[in-house]
Amino acid sequence: MCLLLGCTTIAFSQAYQQEIAAHREKYKNEFLEDDHSPLKQDDLAFLRFYAPDPTYIVHAKFTKVDDPKGFDMQTHNGVIKKYYTYGYVTFQLKKKHLKLFVYQSEKLKAKEGYEDYLFIPFTDETNYKETFGGGRYMDFRYKDIKNNTLKIDFNICYNPYCAFKEGYSCPIPPKENDMTLAIRAGEKLFGKEVAEK
Repeated sequence: MCLLLGCTTIAFSQAYQQEIAAHREKYKNEFLEDDHSPLKQDDLAFLRFYAPDPTYIVHAKFTKVDDPKGFDMQTHNGVIKKYYTYGYVTFQLKKKHLKLFVYQSEKLKAKEGYEDYLFIPFTDETNYKETFGGGRYMDFRYKDIKNNTLKIDFNICYNPYCAFKEGYSCPIPPKENDMTLAIRAGEKLFGKEVAEK
């Protein structure tokens, strides 16, 4: 029985490693497909990530919030963007009880194909040391919320364009999404910036 359990765990780990590797390759290719991308082909080698770690997967309880007015979210270049608080998630990670708010962009809500787009920007204790100081992002869709539960995998959190080049209007995570622990998962500081210091 123990041997079978061990084999199952190893198989899951290998499949998960492959899943994250495929996700990261797709992420890199998207920079080359975007006309407004801050990165070129040669820059992709400097993208850095933590090793995939399934312990950073959580199944969070989702609570819907009624926010008809919305609010102004600050961005790195000073442009103000309007967002709505769609809800919040609560979960336990590394023995801590945590809460993150889920937002919806007014602009994207009106854009075909993005009407159901949701967004969690956050900061944590790795910022300015191991990860971008301006925080990292995670994207979701309405369909990702099932039975008031949202599966969150911090291994796929990513840097905003502002982590690579100035001038972009990347949303600054609100204080309410400042996490009081180190999230050592997902994307790290851009390697080119580190190499030049």
